Amino acid sequence: MKRRGAQDAQSGNERVSESEELLFGGPLLYDASWAQYEDSRYALGIRKSAAALPRLLGLAVSLSWRADRRAVLVVTGAEVVRGAAQAVVLLGVNAALSELLAGGAMEERLRQVLPIAVLLAAVSAVAAVCKAVSTRFSEPLGPRVERVVRQTYLERACRVEMTAMEDHGFHRLLESARYGTSSARRMVDQSVMVVTSLLSLVAMAGVLTRLHWALMVMLAVMVLPNAWATLAVARHRYESFQRWLQHDRAMGKLCELLTDTDTAAEVRVHDAGGFLLTHHRLMSEAAESEQERLAKVTARLELAAAALTGLATVATYTLLGGLLWTEVLALAGAGTAVLAIRQGASGLDALITRVNFLHRESMHVADLRRLLDESADRLIPTGGKPLPSTPAAIRLENVTFTYPGTDTTPALNDVTLTIPTGGIVALVGENGSGKTTLAKLLSGLYLPDDGRILWDDIDATEADRADVFSRFALVQQDHVRWPMTAATNVAISRTDRPRDEDRLAAAAQHAGAGFVDDLPFGWRTLLSRTFQRGVQLSGGQWQRLGIARAHYRAGEILIVDEPTAALDARAEESTFRKIRALADQGQTILLITHRMASVQHADLVYVLHEGHVIESGSPTDLLADPAGHYRALFDIQAAAFTHRANDPQLPRPHRHPRAADNTAS
Repeated sequence: MKRRGAQDAQSGNERVSESEELLFGGPLLYDASWAQYEDSRYALGIRKSAAALPRLLGLAVSLSWRADRRAVLVVTGAEVVRGAAQAVVLLGVNAALSELLAGGAMEERLRQVLPIAVLLAAVSAVAAVCKAVSTRFSEPLGPRVERVVRQTYLERACRVEMTAMEDHGFHRLLESARYGTSSARRMVDQSVMVVTSLLSLVAMAGVLTRLHWALMVMLAVMVLPNAWATLAVARHRYESFQRWLQHDRAMGKLCELLTDTDTAAEVRVHDAGGFLLTHHRLMSEAAESEQERLAKVTARLELAAAALTGLATVATYTLLGGLLWTEVLALAGAGTAVLAIRQGASGLDALITRVNFLHRESMHVADLRRLLDESADRLIPTGGKPLPSTPAAIRLENVTFTYPGTDTTPALNDVTLTIPTGGIVALVGENGSGKTTLAKLLSGLYLPDDGRILWDDIDATEADRADVFSRFALVQQDHVRWPMTAATNVAISRTDRPRDEDRLAAAAQHAGAGFVDDLPFGWRTLLSRTFQRGVQLSGGQWQRLGIARAHYRAGEILIVDEPTAALDARAEESTFRKIRALADQGQTILLITHRMASVQHADLVYVLHEGHVIESGSPTDLLADPAGHYRALFDIQAAAFTHRANDPQLPRPHRHPRAADNTAS
């Protein structure tokens, strides 16, 4: 398969594979225009990085303080003592060299150096202990910070409105902010190293300044080229990360499809493996071309920095030689200066590199902070008016709703209907008519753009949304297959109270989920082959667990969206009988289906078409109208069975002798 031509991007020419158009409907690279108006965030210059360092360290300290205050205090104290110890060691070396290079007998000179050597040994021992203490408390600090930050991120993600989750821009921010959880941990780790390097640099600077101020200036000049190159590379890499974020996620999705047990059958029978592998390779090659571009940019910057550093080093040692020549600096001082310059240059290089890492990780943390700020206005509100304990009806008045990010065609348009409690209300219509959208609005997942949803006289937009959610139980056609135990798959619908084994058994009996007893570990069986000891269920078995989950929740209103799609004919009929029995006991059932034969047990039917309610009434009344939409849909579906029954060319199913016994039972 041929590659698509190169596409110009802000940061260079990036080769994008044809796979993006074929598999995902278009390029996956994010628009780089954000860099034009957010340039200040990504311009990692030396001056801006230095100015931002206190803020970055403050952010790391605040994150650490939330996780473990004692560790922050211990690590700070240990690193301060280590920095002071380095300065003492260098000054001690200078004093020792001065004694050794002084005149007089060697025995006397060694006797003068001995106390200095003992002091240096003691100081070095203290520094080693401080390093060990710092390691002991700093290494567990990072994971604690990551846990606290990730918990905050996940709590925010599951509390925003559904419209936010389905908004492309917000979801992109959600993806990018996810990296902020691990970046927070790395920020803490890097901050400890930055503090260590800063204190070491202060010690070296103090020694060099004491020897001669010009040496400190030359040390800074030596390090500036590497600092410039390191920060420039960091900007290019972060911009690249942002542009390729969605592309990399798509590659991960292809890997998941190739290895997931749910897709394994189709991958093999339809021979889709080679197809997916080919496109994964093409997308990987596109990503490799971006890494190659970054490598060229990095090589050019590093080469320029190396040349400038070499010139600065020559100038520094020339200055040192001049200070010796003019006897401004003694030989012992020159030796100490060489050690200090080498340690200082190494420490300053390390500092720049760590500040670069700190800055880069802080940008991911900034994405997380931006997510928290932007999501604050999109959270599901807490509190509000209580709903009536036993409402007589739920009424939709002129409700209009359009999904965010779509065109201007509403999914529901000026819908008015009443759902009386204590019976079965069916929503029927073709796919895309608005049935499921109406149910989501009713259950509080969405709020209408216009119109009202009234529980008696309480507007749902003013009600306590948690109260709205608590009234519902849900059986979806595309139900969630939780990769957890069978018991958790059912009891997860009611997590506000301890698991009730009797209630679990009753839910299984109601749903006909007796197969659970035959699983290898019964209710403790893990329902995912992705993990060890896991098993996989059939579609019908999963559907029964979904029904059991809704029964376990015992919501006042049960929404069933094509609940029998994966069940056989007998199980389907049994399910509808049980739904009728629940309604007879006073539970409100909202049945969503496009199969006309499924609504015979309903008390009231609403027929939807292209977002409008076009008919309503009992199944009998609607069927009696030969010009009605309901009757037309019913006749279309019934014709398929009538045609088969009257066609002598079609084979008749074989009836097993035991079938009569099974039916009778």
